[in-house]
Amino acid sequence: MGVAQNVLNRGHKERNHVNNRIRMEHYDYLIVGSGLFGATFAYRAKKAGKKCLVIDKRPHLGGNVYSENIEGINVHKYGAHIFHTSNKKVWDFVNSIVEFNRYTNSPVANYKGKLYNLPFNMNTFYQMWGVRTPDEARAKIEEQKVEAVAKMQEEGITEPRNLEEQARVLIGNDIYEKLIKGYTEKQWGRKCADLPAFIIKRLPVRFVFDNNYFNDRYQGIPIGGYNRLIEGLLHGVETRIGIDFFDDRSTWESIADRIVFTGKIDEFYDYRYGKLEYRTVRFEEEILDTSNFQGNAVVNYTESDIPYTRIIEHKHFEMFGSEITECPKTVISREYSMEWKEGLEPYYPVNDALNNELAIKYRTLSSMEKNVIFGGRLAEYKYYDMAPIIEHVLNMTDI
Repeated sequence: MGVAQNVLNRGHKERNHVNNRIRMEHYDYLIVGSGLFGATFAYRAKKAGKKCLVIDKRPHLGGNVYSENIEGINVHKYGAHIFHTSNKKVWDFVNSIVEFNRYTNSPVANYKGKLYNLPFNMNTFYQMWGVRTPDEARAKIEEQKVEAVAKMQEEGITEPRNLEEQARVLIGNDIYEKLIKGYTEKQWGRKCADLPAFIIKRLPVRFVFDNNYFNDRYQGIPIGGYNRLIEGLLHGVETRIGIDFFDDRSTWESIADRIVFTGKIDEFYDYRYGKLEYRTVRFEEEILDTSNFQGNAVVNYTESDIPYTRIIEHKHFEMFGSEITECPKTVISREYSMEWKEGLEPYYPVNDALNNELAIKYRTLSSMEKNVIFGGRLAEYKYYDMAPIIEHVLNMTDI
């Protein structure tokens, strides 16, 4: 076990003695959750001379970016996390904590044994239709879009109402059916016709031979894993793990002037308006006696008959060239998307009309809080990549 992992797991032996000592101390901030929002806030607050306590109900710090070293490989325990941003301030900040490597996210899609490059680019179009130039690709896509556009016009619709319509008018039927439909319905547990159109707008379409998933100027993985980033952000900050804020809420609320809350916003308000829905992810992890299983960090399985959404081979996030073969084993994770229920970790908000309406009610409550700061995916019930979370905290003025 590495130094970073020891630090992240430290504290559980002291748990029985924590409450008595904490009742004798007072903090400027109690930070509930040690993911990127909580850890970055703690870093800034400490720099401002504030006294902070960070608590987390999990047996480790770091939230969903936590990694575990297995067979010399930093395994992303809660799924692939690739840091990307065009904001130099954010990039310089995270690199001041730990140096990031050159990893470039270039996923591959497997549909019934045939491989396609992602995101949708000239390589994808050549693999799909045999087209070789951007003009040929545009013509093919336009040909593919005719039916979807005509159907919308017949119904008097000018803008796609759902993900299925959005995908068909964006990229045509072939790519929708082979690379989007099955994967997306597995990921969200809903038919594409029942999902909002904006979800698919996150997928870039390019008429160049470029497999880089992101357009951002900066991209990479912390050298040595995300634990090093969390350890650096929380250096010198008091932390406690294995503690659920809601088990002794009144005590925790009494020990600090302000609370930074990164958990579920509906739980904070005791589900006053009802429970929000979430998606979660389950992983089947396997150590293989081969140095290179699939040749890429992420391979999506886009047909609906295969139950998992993708296979992650973790070594490719940080090992390049001869490093791959010099490490004799590899670790893979099969990723299964599923509906959240009690006892599971919530990952993503479900951005449909019903949940968004409910979320607005909870956000209205949170906006009236004077001494509670809500931040992150769960506390704001909003999808965030990692960089915008850090950017948000860096731009906060009232710390």
